[in-house]
Amino acid sequence: MPPPPAQPVAIRAARMLDVKAGRMVKDAVILVDKDRIKAAGHGVAIPDGVRIIDLGEVTVLPGLVDAHTHLMLRRDVDGGDASAYTLMLATKSQAYRALEGAASARQTLEAGFTTVRDLESEGSGYADAALRDAVAVGLVPGPRMLVATLSIASVGKYLPVGVSPDLTDFPTGAQMVSGVEEARRAVREQLGHGADVIKVYADGKYPTLTPEELRVIVEEAHGQKRKVAAHATTPGGIRNAVEAGVDSIEHGNHADRATLELMKRRGTFFVATTGIHFLLLQNAKDDEARAKLARDVETQRKTLAMVRELGVKLAAGLDATSIATHGHNAMELESLVKLGVPPIEALRAESVSAAELLGLSDRVGTIEPGKLADLVAVEGDPLADITALEHVKLVVKGGVVVKDAR
Repeated sequence: MPPPPAQPVAIRAARMLDVKAGRMVKDAVILVDKDRIKAAGHGVAIPDGVRIIDLGEVTVLPGLVDAHTHLMLRRDVDGGDASAYTLMLATKSQAYRALEGAASARQTLEAGFTTVRDLESEGSGYADAALRDAVAVGLVPGPRMLVATLSIASVGKYLPVGVSPDLTDFPTGAQMVSGVEEARRAVREQLGHGADVIKVYADGKYPTLTPEELRVIVEEAHGQKRKVAAHATTPGGIRNAVEAGVDSIEHGNHADRATLELMKRRGTFFVATTGIHFLLLQNAKDDEARAKLARDVETQRKTLAMVRELGVKLAAGLDATSIATHGHNAMELESLVKLGVPPIEALRAESVSAAELLGLSDRVGTIEPGKLADLVAVEGDPLADITALEHVKLVVKGGVVVKDAR
């Protein structure tokens, strides 16, 4: 990515959304100096000699934050098709997977998501860390990234499945562990190779990693000032992860009220990944599959209602895993609204709240002085029609225009 312009810039827009306050600022001016915001709001004075960019009738928002991506994962189909995952591991080299990740990164950035937390390389080794570093130095376009590298799962409890036991060196989608010391070593290895966050699979159809394994993973990660994200969808798996001290529950579809109350007390984030379910429902192959997915969507609706009622911290991400979903991250915003989350809360889940979860509140998530100049412009009012975010017209990352489709 080219360096930010040396000359200060004043960006004018008909509207600017203050996501933190939940209000629209009319006739806004945003002063940008290099990669930082110097001032923002209505009536901001424009100094002499500053270059002016007038965006006209648009709404400007902070660059969005997707808290749950898999940039390296580009299957031909969506959802839980285990055979497609196995075929990917068997036929795509890690070099090719890295190039796929670069394509996903560009699509994600151009969709208005300037920061992501990438939760697992899905069998492509440490390619996500390499992609993060390549983006950071401007080799390829993409959002700034926090990466989880390999992730950690219980032996035999993550993809691929059904592979012949004779193929002892067949790649796996996660680092498989059994026992406390293997779990401890996995954390140390991944952090040593550049992981920004540790991802664990606390369950599948039932709890998998033991409470003792989860606790030592959290202990090791927190000891090195790194957070732990837990894939957890069953009541028992969610409870085990929260009690172990993880920082976020990913998906969390079947969380019970008692565990959500514990999450509220501990400040544990609930990271919703609802958009993929609507996409699967739309493409269901038969009535039986459609009925099951419809039940899943209703479960998510009820769980999100409890999350909001109890005041559990809410962040969100699309969990894009296929060619068709990368670059459509704003589908998650639309899905949250369909499930009863007000538009401003949905936007906070992928801006100010997600920034807090990532530990980047001092840099991203809002349009405020001192923050990085990450901006997105859309036509219309996203508080009235959240789907406006699916048609981004302008993206600025760190003071640099990376997309201009006005």
